[in-house]
Order: sequence, then structure tokens, then C-alpha cells
Amino acid sequence: MTMTASTTTITTTAPAACLIGWPATHSRSPIIHRYWLREFGINGDYRTEAVHPDDFAAFIAALSANGYVGANVTIPHKEQALALSNPDSRARAVGAANTLWFDNGVLCSTNTDVEGFIDNLDDCAPGWDSAGDAVVLGAGGAARAVVYALIECGFRRIHLVNRTPMRAVSLREAFGKAVNPVEWHELPELLPRANLFVNTTSLGMKGQEPLPVDVARLPDQAVVADLVYVPLETELVQAARARGLRVADGLGMLLHQAVRGFELWFGRRPTVTAELRRLVEVDLVSH
Repeated sequence: MTMTASTTTITTTAPAACLIGWPATHSRSPIIHRYWLREFGINGDYRTEAVHPDDFAAFIAALSANGYVGANVTIPHKEQALALSNPDSRARAVGAANTLWFDNGVLCSTNTDVEGFIDNLDDCAPGWDSAGDAVVLGAGGAARAVVYALIECGFRRIHLVNRTPMRAVSLREAFGKAVNPVEWHELPELLPRANLFVNTTSLGMKGQEPLPVDVARLPDQAVVADLVYVPLETELVQAARARGLRVADGLGMLLHQAVRGFELWFGRRPTVTAELRRLVEVDLVSH
């Protein structure tokens, strides 16, 4: 297969990276990385690889032999990717790897959800990390990345709200006293002192239950971040914008988390542009 762009011709020859998942066809990563390849005029490619969990270890072992300089990893392979690579401190802390690359022949891994979350907030709401408490909904893998990011940014109080309290407690055990596990029914009392409010759950996603949060209870300086990007503008984001609060949406995080992987694989650091965002928006709306 050959793709013709205005500046170069991209073929399936090396260097190439891929997304590994089961399934893998839903990902927007090829749109993002192929856009950057065209932008830089790099003769490379980014593909999707649907790999069954039973075959993941063998696929990773042959990654370089199959012509790949690295890969993104999505559900359900992130924990296996961590175990089968040399992870950095972020991947170890989060307990999952989503980006693989080779360093002098050694397969290394990281979790770019951490910087994707931070960079998206820096872009959408400069100064978001200046002061105050954070309230985070959820205690799954995405929440682990968010909590690690917030601690890295200096937050000393992160109220972690989850419907299964013990999962929130496990994150306190992992990340320390900055994490305050909170039961779901206590959420309304936390909102008035939340300088940052983050939804890491699937609530509000297309086909899922709505997210019952009254943004009117948030302070005027609060920043709202929603990791959900289908629909493009969730009810939480709509309500926060209507209230005049600054927001960081899930699509922004998706775009920003892709930056470092591209740099590691292809040697150039890309930027997230309005044109790229519009390209992914069109694809999301059409599917």
C-alpha cells in the first residue's frame, strides 16, 4: 500500500510503528501519527495490529524483526507490555505501559497518559496546577496515571472518589498520603473546594450512564478535565463551559499522549495543532 501526500510518499517500509490491541480497529492513532509523518516528510508508516492476548508475548519478541521501531499498546495488553519490557518509573508507578521503543536493542516502555494529561491541561488551562485540592473520579488504570501526574505536579491533596472504596484505598497504598480515598456519596461535599475536577471513569461516554455531577458547586476558578472523548463534548464539559469554567477534554489528552511516542520512534517532536484536532474530530463524528 502507498499513500501519497503533498510533501512526500509514505510507504510501508521502515521505519514503522504500530498500535497493538485486541481489537485494534477502533483506534485513531493511525490518523494522528500518519499526519505527523506527512508533516515532517518522513518516509515511514504507522499501522494497526490486532493481536490476541495469547499471542502478545510472541509478537513483542518479534517486534523488531517484523520491521517495527516501536509500538503503542492498548487494551488488553498494557500490563503484559509492562512485564515484557524495561519500564521507566512512570510505567512502573502506573502499573501499565502504553508505549514501547528500542534503546540500543533493549525494548523499553513508558506510560504517556501521564504527560498527555499534564500537557493537555497546560495547553487548555495554563496555571491549572498552581494551588488547591484535586478531586478525581475513578480508581482504574486511567486514574493511576492521573494521580501519578498530579503528585508529580506537586498536588498534596487528591480526593479519590470511587464506587468501590477499596480500589481507591489501593491507590493510597500505592501513591501515599496525598491520596484521600472518598466514598461516592461524599462527592457533593468535596466539590466546593476542588480547584481541579477530573473524570477518569466511563460515565458520560456514549452508551454509558450519565455522570451525576453538579458543576454549580465547583468554585469559580476550578478547572474541569474529562478523559472521555466520545462524544467529543460530554455533558460534563458542556456544563463546565456553560458555567464559564476552563476545561480540558478527552480528545486533547489523546492527541498530547501521542507526542512522545512519535518522537521516540521517528526522532522528531511533533506538536498538537488545530488542524490535527479537526482531522480526528471529523473521523470521530463520522463513525
